[in-house]
Amino acid sequence: MRACHHEARRRAERFGINGPELDDLIGQAASDAMIAILRKLPEFRGESRFTTWAYKFAILEVSAKLSRHHWSLTGTKVEHRLDADTWQRLPDRLGVSPADVSGGRELIESVRRVVAQELTGHQRAVFVALVVDGVPLDVLAERMGSSRGAIYKTMFDARRKLRAALVADGYLGIERARRK
Repeated sequence: MRACHHEARRRAERFGINGPELDDLIGQAASDAMIAILRKLPEFRGESRFTTWAYKFAILEVSAKLSRHHWSLTGTKVEHRLDADTWQRLPDRLGVSPADVSGGRELIESVRRVVAQELTGHQRAVFVALVVDGVPLDVLAERMGSSRGAIYKTMFDARRKLRAALVADGYLGIERARRK
């Protein structure tokens, strides 16, 4: 409980969660962490202190709870927006510097074109939600009524199509694309 409380207080300000709502999430995270610890107890190898090992579960549960809670407040509708304003945020999400943005506009426009023309509607929705909007994988799976693995596979297929189109357009070398 102490580890969950500490981690939640450290992260909560970023999500704008406090008061009884945060206390409830802390309690849920602590309970889920305890269940995970008990389930994984036979796998504990003693390579670290038990408390260090157990705190890992607490931290992961708090992270998941805060993220899910934050994204659940934004609604359950999954939409894929292909408007220019949405795509202009992509360099910020990927950590591209302002100096590189001007050189990468053609690349972003090519990615936008491929997403709009080559991906299926489902692949497009998953790609835009995960990459452009930054929705966590678990939250997206829950919103779409799907499994984490199915969303991951959809994203894998979308990335493969995107990579092939970028190689064909000359934005990626064949060797570099094979490594990814």
